[in-house]
Amino acid sequence: MFNKSLAAIFLFCVMLNTAKAQLVIEITSGADQLLPIAIVPFGYDGVDALPEDIAQIIQDDLSRSGLFQAIPRSNMLSMPSKEEDVFYRDWRLLKSDYVVIGSVRKLPNNNYRIGFELLNVLSQEPVEKHASIDVGVNNFRDAAHYISDKIYELLTGSRGAFSTRILYVTADGDRSAPTYRLQVADADGHRPQIVVESKEPILSPSWSGDGKKIAYVMFRNRRPNIFIQELASGTRQQIAQFRGLNGAPAWSPDGKKLAIVLSKDNNPEIYTLDIETQKLERMTNHYAIDTEPSWEPDGKGIVFTSDRGGNPQIYRLDVDSKRVERVTFEGDLNTRARMTPDGRYLVTVQKNDGNYHIALQDMKTGRVQILTETYLDESPSIAPNGSMVIYATTYQGKGILAVVSVDGLVKYRLPSADGDVREPSWSPYFK
Repeated sequence: MFNKSLAAIFLFCVMLNTAKAQLVIEITSGADQLLPIAIVPFGYDGVDALPEDIAQIIQDDLSRSGLFQAIPRSNMLSMPSKEEDVFYRDWRLLKSDYVVIGSVRKLPNNNYRIGFELLNVLSQEPVEKHASIDVGVNNFRDAAHYISDKIYELLTGSRGAFSTRILYVTADGDRSAPTYRLQVADADGHRPQIVVESKEPILSPSWSGDGKKIAYVMFRNRRPNIFIQELASGTRQQIAQFRGLNGAPAWSPDGKKLAIVLSKDNNPEIYTLDIETQKLERMTNHYAIDTEPSWEPDGKGIVFTSDRGGNPQIYRLDVDSKRVERVTFEGDLNTRARMTPDGRYLVTVQKNDGNYHIALQDMKTGRVQILTETYLDESPSIAPNGSMVIYATTYQGKGILAVVSVDGLVKYRLPSADGDVREPSWSPYFK
């Protein structure tokens, strides 16, 4: 049956405006040791053309993870769609450790049943046998990402993130007066839709924990204001319009509060806003600039950027006691902190020798690793399984999005045909 998370994605996809162009994947590097896997084209006995090549989407997903090496279709000695038709010796000759086979069958209600199996070539036994999903004609990509997530989890032990989504902001048109669009797309850049469009800047998009709402900053009459928007309905609510700065909204893990930055008392400070009661609580009180808050996964702390030590670095705020301590010490500066879902690592933008890179700090050992080599990286956001970081950078004179694995081995770019792309935010798992 159709998975609930797939239904949640489909629900808000159909409610959004169609965007102009999708992002395109350009893989630039992968891990040294890759797991060989063959994704055989799915069998189909119908007469009408299928809307998507499911096997190709699965292959692209797994290749993009940087952990798998796909066997080219041109090298395949056979293309079975049932286990009884699989000759394991053929796949051993191709040095494939695993084989994915599947079939598509049209149902009387005009939906489709997509069946798939994951087979271990060495043991000659199925890892996943006779699994199936029923979907409509518009949900083939959702089904393919779901299958990719299943295969990824079976073979790595970690949950996949192929069915997730990304938010980002594009700016195109006249450079002196661009049009800004907040867009949402699949994690692979496909099926982009416009959430909101404006002639004034849009900044800091942030997902609620259940993936149903977003918060963002949109300027009106050159003043920043914070909005909350339901993705499925498009209903939008302005929740902060104080004098001065209203910025950097970040959802608490339980979805009940936003951490925001306000300068209504003449200095940028971190506040929390209870969304239901609209109660505002000031969390920092310092003459320095405090900004860019992000919650820890357990909701007990907030990491933020402050120049209270002389230059921008990352600090941690205890939500209950309001005690503040410095977290980062390496690099000329550190900004825009985000924490992995397990709380083990902190991702920042770190400046060294005039270059801005994405850095990863181990919160237990303090060890810092530079993940990127480009010179102007910004706005990191972490996949919900903690494996990858999406960020904004510059490539061939344009603002684009790029992705790097948390070990720094896997990298790929997501350039767009239209304008600059900035401010990415990776969705949580949909509930």
